[in-house]
Amino acid sequence: MNDLPTLMQLSTSPEATGTGIVQPSGVVPGAVHAVPARGAIEVTWARHLDEVREAQRLRFEVFAAEMGARLTTPIPGHDVDLFDDYCEHLLVRDAPSQQVIGTYRVLTPAQAKRVGGTYSDTEFDLTRLRTLRPRMVELGRSCVHPDHRHGGVIMALWSALADFMVRNELDTMIGCASIPMLHNGVVSGDAAASIWQQVRKTHLAPIEYHVLPRLPLPVEHLDGSIAVDPPALIKGYLRLGARVLGAPAWDPDFNTADLPMLMRLADLHPRYRKHFLGA
Repeated sequence: MNDLPTLMQLSTSPEATGTGIVQPSGVVPGAVHAVPARGAIEVTWARHLDEVREAQRLRFEVFAAEMGARLTTPIPGHDVDLFDDYCEHLLVRDAPSQQVIGTYRVLTPAQAKRVGGTYSDTEFDLTRLRTLRPRMVELGRSCVHPDHRHGGVIMALWSALADFMVRNELDTMIGCASIPMLHNGVVSGDAAASIWQQVRKTHLAPIEYHVLPRLPLPVEHLDGSIAVDPPALIKGYLRLGARVLGAPAWDPDFNTADLPMLMRLADLHPRYRKHFLGA
């Protein structure tokens, strides 16, 4: 993200705990869960720096080694950025091996204030979301180990996130959902432009929530007519009831087109509301 302009003013000396993780006051992460899936898995919130490092190693394996992202990181073999110390880190473990096989990080409103904004602020002008910020969390760095990409892991993550939102009286989630620029062996933005043309017709947020990319993908100069499915994670978000907030930004470090997305608990599809919230 070093090439993107930012309006953020970043803290250079955060108040940290002995683990090196900034302590988010008043946040209730939730309990440890054992969730049945294809094999036993466990969902936990990181409490110590070594647990955060496990998540960062998985992120590096997926984003850099598998997807080819150019990561500027202070720790070799780990995906580390300035937001990590301010986030809660959600982990899914394979129960027999205790290996971290899935992760999200969550930036709460209080912690976003402390760090000066969200990761999404570096990619988009979020001015129109200012009234949502007091109860808005940012989700990011979502990934699942390639050997465990079945529905059980992501559903376990989403269930824990829903519990986190309810416990902390939060109601809105935002984040950047990535679309790889590589399509059929060719590096091009055509697939991303085509996905944008699809989702804008049926899943665009109301205009009062539209945001602008700081480094836009030039969709007007790309072929937006390719028959291509959105990535599984984006399709999952849309099934839940998420909305797209505007045109994609280009992330040159990850070589992806990033769609700004918003999910409000009030808009959760009834099927998933019952599953995640019991309502």
